[in-house]
Amino acid sequence: MQKLDQLKPLVRMAIVNPKSQENAMFSRGIALLCQGVLDTGSLNAAAKNMSMAYSKAWRIIRESEESLGVQLLVRNGAHGSTLTEECQTLLKLYNALESFTQQQAEDFYRNEIN
Repeated sequence: MQKLDQLKPLVRMAIVNPKSQENAMFSRGIALLCQGVLDTGSLNAAAKNMSMAYSKAWRIIRESEESLGVQLLVRNGAHGSTLTEECQTLLKLYNALESFTQQQAEDFYRNEIN
């Protein structure tokens, strides 16, 4: 059991639109991309910080918006981008849910191996 003490669970979470036929979801990658836009004010800068092509970031945002049925970004042309109010709420909820479920999983794991 001692070796199991060195391990911990890793929870992956996503928020999806159950009515959507698309596969896109709000998960860790899109959350990081949106956080980058929040921090930098630019989808291009957020993509670069993640070593991602702008075209890929733009495609991910578009596919997620279509699948979720929620506009995530307001594009201001050369002046960058901002998160919509819905996206800011979704990002906060995602981060809180991920943190909560991760802590619950770690607590459960620790209790079960001891």
